[in-house]
Amino acid sequence: MITPKVHGNFDYLIALFFLAAPSLFTLTQAGIIICYALAILHFLMTIFTKFPMGLVNLIPFRGHGYVELAVGILLIIAPWIFADFFSKTDELLFTVCGVVIIFIWFVSDYQIVANKR
Repeated sequence: MITPKVHGNFDYLIALFFLAAPSLFTLTQAGIIICYALAILHFLMTIFTKFPMGLVNLIPFRGHGYVELAVGILLIIAPWIFADFFSKTDELLFTVCGVVIIFIWFVSDYQIVANKR
């Protein structure tokens, strides 16, 4: 299991990756918009989460995890739902990112922060 602090470091890296992805890959306009939206969402959610890497401490860490799980699942299924708007590069990028986010969700210990109240 990874600690909330390690999880937070991954969150900031994921936000930076989504921010950089349009420059690193040839994405469709839809893919670019989604990357920037996810970068902003991930960054803001990390800042507002109540855990060691958060700054404002509004979102419970467990709730943060539920949002990440939902985003991970949506990223995996989005290429099939929005196939007309995505290129193969978009599809691969979002599928891999979804798998990585779900993996991080799966190995994160959401009980540590909840038990320290």
